[in-house]
Amino acid sequence: MKLIGPFKQVVTLADLPLRGKLSDEQLEIIVDGGIVVDQNTIQKVGHFEALKTENPNIEIEQIDGEQIVLPAFVDSHTHICFGGNRANDFAMRNAGKTYLEIAESGGGIWSSVQHTRNASEEELLKTLVERINFLIDLGITTIEVKSGYGLDAENELKMLRIIKKAQHETKASLVPTCLSAHLKPRDFEGSNPEYLEYIITEILPKVKEEGLADRVDIFIEKSAFQPEESKEFLLKAKALGFEITVHADQFTPGSSRIAVQVGAKSADHLEATIDEDIQFLAESDTVATALPGASLGLGEKFTPARKLLDAGAIVAIASDWNPGSAPMGNLITQASILATFQKLTTAEVLAGMTFRAAYALNLEDRGQLKAGKKADFVTFKTNNFQNILYNQGSLKAEHVYIDGNKT
Repeated sequence: MKLIGPFKQVVTLADLPLRGKLSDEQLEIIVDGGIVVDQNTIQKVGHFEALKTENPNIEIEQIDGEQIVLPAFVDSHTHICFGGNRANDFAMRNAGKTYLEIAESGGGIWSSVQHTRNASEEELLKTLVERINFLIDLGITTIEVKSGYGLDAENELKMLRIIKKAQHETKASLVPTCLSAHLKPRDFEGSNPEYLEYIITEILPKVKEEGLADRVDIFIEKSAFQPEESKEFLLKAKALGFEITVHADQFTPGSSRIAVQVGAKSADHLEATIDEDIQFLAESDTVATALPGASLGLGEKFTPARKLLDAGAIVAIASDWNPGSAPMGNLITQASILATFQKLTTAEVLAGMTFRAAYALNLEDRGQLKAGKKADFVTFKTNNFQNILYNQGSLKAEHVYIDGNKT
């Protein structure tokens, strides 16, 4: 065992409710605190000197200078396994080009599919690990990673195998998700329902057999898959033993209801969610995941996080880092901006990036500094935890701990 500290502030996020609004007064903040770690697990959190007195022979890992500590962040929605670059899409969009015009000129998701298919496994693995390391440096130690730029059996499996390989090259926890239902590929000869059946029969059995992912996602939207065919697909995927998550209500409402109806673990995006569906989500256990990076990348409105929290929903915040609509990748900056526009408390934002986001990934062993939780935490060189969001991402993490050890 070892005692790490002293920290100017330990922001535990312990004993906060999973759902609904939070005030900053609900935060437990231990001044001059410490954390006792045994292997990869937190044993106790408390006042540093008291913990030292209780454990006179314990190894001390001394923290120098004023630092605060809080649970490491969780990014529960990313697309960081991809080839190529879509900077031209961004420039064209800002110049007033429509989605269709960008796609017709060779951009859009199909551009990323072609780049990813053409990239070597070595190149995809290298760039994926680089992006993972960027996230770790931000204090993010649990990262969901989707496929979805392969869109046939060979290339979807290639992506998922690379994500599995990346897990052996990083100490971060990776959560792979099969997003073969990103959109119907242009080279598939058949209808949307036929492509979805192809995923069910030709891709998902191999994913399950090789243990490549336990989660399945689908993009329900006019430009991708329609509500009824998506619902049928999700129920079949669930019958195969997969957990479900959904790209829902990004541009048009209605698909968040499907997410709830099929028992999805999360419904992500929700920029177009209407008031009656907010209540529907709030009365379910499906996590409402805001993706402010997509709002910033596309110039679209933000997820109605304030209304969702006030209604009692479980709200997570993730980056949606992808090569097209959300190229920034900086979750802390995005969450800080979302807080400004949606009037979210610091407690709500921190919960949305830690234990509530972990719940969206079916992980309840992390996201809070308390006994029994995974010893993943992040420190910042400041005397006030509020400075993290106040500085909107420019206050860099000082140390990132995974399983109780500095990375």
